[in-house]
This record gives sequence, structure tokens and C-alpha cells, in this order.
Amino acid sequence: MEETKEVKPIRCAIYTRKSTTEGLDSDFTSLDNQRESSESYIKSQQHQGWVLLKETYNDGGFTGANTDRPALQKLLDDIRQKKIDCVVVYKVDRLSRSLSDFVKVLQFFEEQQITFVSITQHFNTNTSMGRLTLNILLSFAQFEREMISERVKDKMGAARKKGRWVGGLPGLGYEIDKPTKKLVINSGEATLVRRIFQLYLEKNSLLRIAQILNAEGLRTKVYPKRKNNSGGVLFRNTNIQLILRNPTYMGKIQYEGKLYQGLHEPIVTEEVFKKVQETLKVNCRVRGVSKNRKFPGLLTGLFRCAACKTSMCHSYARGRNKNFNYRYYVCLHAIKHDRKDCPTKSVVAIAVETKCMEFLIKLTRDKRLIDESWPTLPLEKQSAILKEIVKGIEYDGHTGKLWIELNSDLNKHEFELPLDQLKTRLPDTTGIAFANEPLIRKQLLLAHQIAAMLADGRARDLKQIAGWTGMNIFRLYQIVNLLNLCPKIQEDVLSAESGRLAKITERNIRHISNELDWQKQTALWQQSLA
Repeated sequence: MEETKEVKPIRCAIYTRKSTTEGLDSDFTSLDNQRESSESYIKSQQHQGWVLLKETYNDGGFTGANTDRPALQKLLDDIRQKKIDCVVVYKVDRLSRSLSDFVKVLQFFEEQQITFVSITQHFNTNTSMGRLTLNILLSFAQFEREMISERVKDKMGAARKKGRWVGGLPGLGYEIDKPTKKLVINSGEATLVRRIFQLYLEKNSLLRIAQILNAEGLRTKVYPKRKNNSGGVLFRNTNIQLILRNPTYMGKIQYEGKLYQGLHEPIVTEEVFKKVQETLKVNCRVRGVSKNRKFPGLLTGLFRCAACKTSMCHSYARGRNKNFNYRYYVCLHAIKHDRKDCPTKSVVAIAVETKCMEFLIKLTRDKRLIDESWPTLPLEKQSAILKEIVKGIEYDGHTGKLWIELNSDLNKHEFELPLDQLKTRLPDTTGIAFANEPLIRKQLLLAHQIAAMLADGRARDLKQIAGWTGMNIFRLYQIVNLLNLCPKIQEDVLSAESGRLAKITERNIRHISNELDWQKQTALWQQSLA
């Protein structure tokens, strides 16, 4: 008589999902249907040792486009704890509609030696044919999801072109009328919006408006139905700018860079809105600030303001003659709130970068920092090397102290660095005092400034100065070459009547500065003045 082999039990978990919450409160839902069908299938496999677990894994009202679902995450956790041997679903797309997500989940199942079964598509991952069929079905599921997404996007685009509000949180001054799903004016908030537009035309300062509103105890719009009652915070220059640039306030809807007439009432007139936009553009040009402030510096991601506990972001301002880019690290708190609250405010980028490099060379003696190739490395490479060495850098302008924390130890190394040493930059010879000066005089003054920076160690070489100013290094060589002019000619350039020098530039007298004989230089100079 043959012995009956003992069948090892296979613990089965059923996972169900429904994309919408519609009908979840009814007696029999789609989730119930999925579970009943899966339970029946598991019973049919009892001869193979399949056992249904009592734990349920139901995600009602969750999309299959991602894995951010509570029941799915609980299922994965129980698998890690070795509580499950087999996962059963009604259809493959119940687990995921994303091919990339599903591949990751499937790889996880294989690592944990979990069998995956879809009862309506009649396969399991124990066979190669099952895995092939699975990938084909999932590709179609993802295709269907992308088609749905495109249809929704097209529908929303068409609605916006007709001026409809298609969702999202309403801005300050508006509420959403639930029956019509249209924007309606909140009279109290609308008064504040009109005041913000008027204040900007009077004050010409985003930060000043924020200070006035905060001093009066006013706050941003509150959204009570969101988690933790979001909103209701202090105004910042960024809040004000978003309000001033929002075309919704003049009764328009923006879609793909174009404006369409909205179905809602405007809060400010189109004339006032356009006047504010023109003022914003003028203020941006006058201050010489780049529209794109988010570009990296050597210390980006490492440098913080110790007093405000915020990052120092890398930025620049363009000189009046547009030949100079003055780089800075600016405290984010000072930008968004009040510069008076921050003792550091901003520091010249090249000054703090140079000092930090000096301190790091002393601290680490890392050969990469003193290698001859360091100045020629791309900024991305230099920054990556620093992040391998440094965990963080903090500076306090009030105490004049800088702290460097290395990745190799847990200590913060402290250095004395007075704030005035981080405010030095190339003198601006393009200001009001020099506005009417001849170009050759400005160029000679610049040449002397560069020579002084090289002499006192503020700059390592012309390549470094070229990086600070944004000028071509070969153009700097040409300007510095003016220092080869004999003293008599330089005196004439600096003191002669402006009218005599009006048509003379560095290019015109380049042949003179290249002449080694001072007497010949003088003769050529007199010819150029004739």
C-alpha cells in the first residue's frame, strides 16, 4: 500500500482594488466580487495545499498608476515577514497598471519566493508562459491607462480654452461654487487682493508689501478642508509675486502659455494687471537680477546661514555695463522675509569660496584640492569632490564665524571670518561717477583693478577673474595689456579731456601697447590723438 505524501500548505492572500470610491458603501461592491471569485479559486486548489488567510487586503478608491496604496503596502510588509506564500488577484491590473511598477513588484515576489496568480487570466508566475502572458497583459493595461490620461488631459484643455475652472485650489479672493463648479468672488479676500496690486504700484517692492501685511496680522488664504488646515501663514515676497502674476485676477484662464477669457468675474481691471506686469519687468531690469536665479555655485547644497537655519542660495546680479556678473550667496530667509532679521544677508561668492577652499586644504590635505588640474575641472566635478569631503558649511555674519563639518569626522571645525572680508568685489567703474567717462579710461581703470587683485592675492589668475565677471579670458588679456603703456600715456588717458579720448578704445591703440619702446609708444600715441 502506497504512502500518501503530505502536502505542504501554501498560505494564500487575496488582493483587491477599485479605482473609485463610488459604490463602496453598498452591500455588494466590486471588491466583494473580486474576493468571492478569488476565494472560490483557492478552494479549487485545496488538493495542492492552498489555504486562504483571514487577513484582507482591499484598496478601495486607489489608482493602479502607482504603489502608494495602504493595503498593498501592508501586503508587501506581510510578505517580508514570511506570512504569505501566494498572492491571488482577480485580474493583473488590480495589482498595478504601470509596467515599471509591476516589474518591481514581480521582482520582489521572486526574491521572496512568492507565487503570483491571476484567476481570470489563468496563469501563474511559476511557469515561463505565465510570465510572458503576464507582461503582455500588463503592457495593454498600461496602454489603456495612458489613453485614459490623454483623454482626460484633452478634456481639461478644451474646458480651459472655454474659460472654465477645471480644478485645484482657488487662489486668494476666490471660492469654488459647488453646484456650478465655477469660481466666485470672496468679497473680503478680494479687497485684500486689490490692495496688494495697489500697494505694488505705490511701493515697487514685493518684500515691503509682505512686511506691511504681516505687521497688520494678515495671513495667506486658509484651506480648512485640507490636512492640517494648510495656508494661513506669513506673507513672503514669493506669495506676493504669485498673486501679482496670476491672470485669473483679471478674469482670464491660462493654458499652455495662452490666455483665454474666463467665465468668472475679475477682481482687478485688465489695465491695472498689465500695469503691474510692466512694473515687475522694469524692476527686474533695473536691479539687474537674472530671471533664472537657480544655477549652481561651488558651495550649492553645502552652505547654510547659521543664524536663520536656512540655505544660502547661489545667485548673481549683472553690472550696469552688462559685462560683469557679480555672484553672491544669499540667505533664503532674508530673500523671503526681511533682510533686517538676518545678520549675514548675502556674501560675495568668490570671497567665501576662496576662504572655504583655504580652510579645507588645511583641514584635509586632500591632494585633489591642490592639484594643478583643479582650476580646469568643470564646476560639476569640483562640486562633486567637495560633497565627498564636506558634510556642511555654516556661517554667522553676526559673530563672524564659519563652521565646516567633514564627512570623515563628527566635529565642527570653527574659523574666524569677519563679514567685511566676504563683501569685497570688483569695484564698479560703470556707476554714475563714471557714466560719462571715455571707454578707454574705463578700460585702463579696470586693468589696474585686475592687477591689484592679482597682486594682493584676492584672485589666483585671470581665468578665475574671468569666471567671476563672465568676461572672455582673452578679452581680459587684451584689457590687462593696457598696463604695458608708458606712464606718460597712462597719465594722459586718466587726466586728459574726455573729448580728446572719445573715439579711442583699447582696440584702436592695441598696436601701441604691444610696442616695447616707450619713445615709439609716445609718438604713436600723439598720432592717435591728432
